[in-house]
Amino acid sequence: MGIRKKSNKNPPVLSHEFVIQNHADIVSCVAMVFLLGLMFEITSKVAVLFITVQYNVTIPANGGPEETAVNYFHYGLKDMATVFFYMLVAIIMHAIIQEYVLDKINRKMHFSKTKHSKFNESGQLSAFYLFSCLWGASIVVSENLLSVPVLLWDGYPHTLMPFQMKFYYICQLGYWLHVIPELYFQKTKKEDIPRQLVYISLYLVHITGAYVLNLNRLGLVLLVLHYFVELLFHVSRLIYFSNEDRQTGFTVWAVLFVLGRLLTLSLSVLTVGFGLAGAEKQGLNLTEGNFNVMVVRVTVLAAICITQAFMMWKFINFQLRRWREHAQTQTLKKKSSSKSKSKKANGVNGSVGASGADSPRSRKEKSS
Repeated sequence: MGIRKKSNKNPPVLSHEFVIQNHADIVSCVAMVFLLGLMFEITSKVAVLFITVQYNVTIPANGGPEETAVNYFHYGLKDMATVFFYMLVAIIMHAIIQEYVLDKINRKMHFSKTKHSKFNESGQLSAFYLFSCLWGASIVVSENLLSVPVLLWDGYPHTLMPFQMKFYYICQLGYWLHVIPELYFQKTKKEDIPRQLVYISLYLVHITGAYVLNLNRLGLVLLVLHYFVELLFHVSRLIYFSNEDRQTGFTVWAVLFVLGRLLTLSLSVLTVGFGLAGAEKQGLNLTEGNFNVMVVRVTVLAAICITQAFMMWKFINFQLRRWREHAQTQTLKKKSSSKSKSKKANGVNGSVGASGADSPRSRKEKSS
């Protein structure tokens, strides 16, 4: 994310600078249009598609009376409208965190341009990862996915989701879609855009895949696991920017990163490779939402394995770069210390030589 330069001059209306400076206000007005649409009967049906979660299904709990009915949700094309609205909400929240939290810290710390950009990126992602990790963990606990891991594949296809789980996926898709226009709003450097687009695409593909293929339980657990590791990295980077001597967090993150990759692969192979392969319902049935066929299972596992291998490759390169930088700083410190010691030694030898040269002269003067 680049640095937004604020100027006192008012840019022309609808110019690039005008849109960048006022994008949060513009998006807020668009979101308010949908909220105001709820007030009128003519537009309420359209506004509801954007604001509320769609495809509600009411099922009696344990075959009981209607008073104990439980609401579940499945996905459909109308979810695209809901994702669009919460993408707007994510843009607004991004601007609020940037202006009222990160910009104030940047003014106090006086970061360089490079650190300024990385600090903004880590600050935004830390807030998102913390919120998503806590929210996702609460859903995992409430659905007993940790205490009963068989539920990850038992009863597939998992076409019906509780409200919290579906809303979680809607917000995740909305957030990662909002990062694309933020590349323009934050004036991201051209050389940083390909890297940003790669990890945005990876998030969108995997989240959408888990959502559409009815692997929502497995996707939720893997997201929480991944977000926790990423949260630790970005918090460690924020601490490092405040004090470069504090690098313990990176060591802890490195260990958890490798363990996270192993656990991700283990859960994926256990669920897709063994659980779904031995499930009763086999075959492709789009009406029932069943994608439990060999081709889909192999594709899912291949996508997860390739992504984990790509992340490990990036991780190894990151660690090697850190070690090289650390070695360079150590050699520079040793050279500077050796130079200072040699200068001191030369100064002492010079003073001793000078005193030795003066001594015969002084003796002659004394004898005369």
